[in-house]
Amino acid sequence: AAAAPLPEGDCMKLNPSFVGIALSSLLAIDLWASKRLGVCAGEGSAWGSARPLMKVIEVSGHGIPWLLGTFYGLCQSDSSAAREVLLNLLFALLLDLVMVAVVKGLVKRPRPTHNKMDMFVTISVDKYSFPSGHATRAALVCRFVLRHLVLAVPLRVLVVLWALIVSVSRVMLGRHNMTDVLFGLVLGYALYSVVEHCWLSPLNAPALFAFW
Repeated sequence: AAAAPLPEGDCMKLNPSFVGIALSSLLAIDLWASKRLGVCAGEGSAWGSARPLMKVIEVSGHGIPWLLGTFYGLCQSDSSAAREVLLNLLFALLLDLVMVAVVKGLVKRPRPTHNKMDMFVTISVDKYSFPSGHATRAALVCRFVLRHLVLAVPLRVLVVLWALIVSVSRVMLGRHNMTDVLFGLVLGYALYSVVEHCWLSPLNAPALFAFW
């Protein structure tokens, strides 16, 4: 008797698509490379002695210092132009926090197994890895600062280097996989364009500027 045809689901498992194989391979490479690059993931790691320095860099890209610093500058500013820039930076930072939290909650990718959960001030979604909020914030702040602050060339180079170092440190500390960081950089770059499109000014948000 002729064999009964396999269910469609079993056929799919026996004949995986090229896209599925490619994605699985990329994921395996991502996990392997991220673990190899996590040289500061613990005190006993290859570069364990540099872990305290990496954690200082981690704090420099954390959302709370940026939010508090921007809010303090906004309260102390006596220039309308400076208030406009700082208010939009505050809006950008809040938008960044919301978008990263939403994506993390939807994707729910766990953090690398070699990560130590000793991060500076975490919330519930911080148990997830994708995307890297530090990388997103670094790209967003970098574009914002380069666009709206008048800086000498050496300082502009330092801002870009800071964004890159913060992003690389996420993998070195074992906090994220490489794809988390890469997507975070792309997301942060795109979020700046949203901020520019929705730029707050005394014309379109008079109530906010009247409050400040």
